[in-house]
Amino acid sequence: MDMTFKGAARRLDDLDLPKLGARIGVGEDEIHAFLDVETSGHGFDAQGRPIILFEPHVFYRNLAGAARAKAVAAGLAYAKWGEKPYPRDSYPRLKAACAIDETAALRSASWGLGQVLGENFRAAGFATVQAMVEAMMADEALQLAAAVNFIAANRLDGKLRAHDWAGFAKGYNGASYRKNAYDIRLAAAFRKWSAIKDTPSPPAAAPVSMPQPPQPNVSTPAKAEPGKAGVRPGPLSGPSSGSFSAFWAAVLAPLVAAIRSLFRKVPSLFRKAKP
Repeated sequence: MDMTFKGAARRLDDLDLPKLGARIGVGEDEIHAFLDVETSGHGFDAQGRPIILFEPHVFYRNLAGAARAKAVAAGLAYAKWGEKPYPRDSYPRLKAACAIDETAALRSASWGLGQVLGENFRAAGFATVQAMVEAMMADEALQLAAAVNFIAANRLDGKLRAHDWAGFAKGYNGASYRKNAYDIRLAAAFRKWSAIKDTPSPPAAAPVSMPQPPQPNVSTPAKAEPGKAGVRPGPLSGPSSGSFSAFWAAVLAPLVAAIRSLFRKVPSLFRKAKP
């Protein structure tokens, strides 16, 4: 893992919001409201790194034994949330935590536009937390895609569609959402964006690349389910429909010719014997 945490840092395009929102059946106003409340609409800091929040209590539960003791002694881990105030910049803590256990450290930070906790990398559509972090470093559209995947995986998309702000805030931020008035802020942000004209979509807008959820290790691949966040059916294998007839004509033509030749050369084999 690149400890500078600096990648391409591509910014979100206006058209990415309605495209990604459509995957869970919401418009750009709901996505704008979600982004405003989670990270004020920015996925990268002034140095081009993903916006993060390192959570020492999460680091604590991802460690055990000597590694946990070392992290506690260094002030990087503690058992309960809120034991100490968080510093303004989480990166020094994250880098020090990575020196103890990289995977546990990356799992213990919230990342990007949607502030998806590293522990939730699978629900966000990634096979490893390292892959998730690399996507967060690369592109705000991938940051938002990860959040959309997480929303769908935890069945919060229905609450967002219904504008059940309290239900959505509780599912996304936990039972303590009221302390930060997440539901009230979401409702206010949605009202604001509802009064602003939506981004016009071009007729043939290209789809946003989405991270794919890890596939189960089974002999028969699961069927793609249209409409689910992060699921895209791939192209069919084999001859295309336009070349199907030509393909089978080429295969059968020699066989037909051989049968006709056999009729001509040995006709007696195919006639009844005279009494």
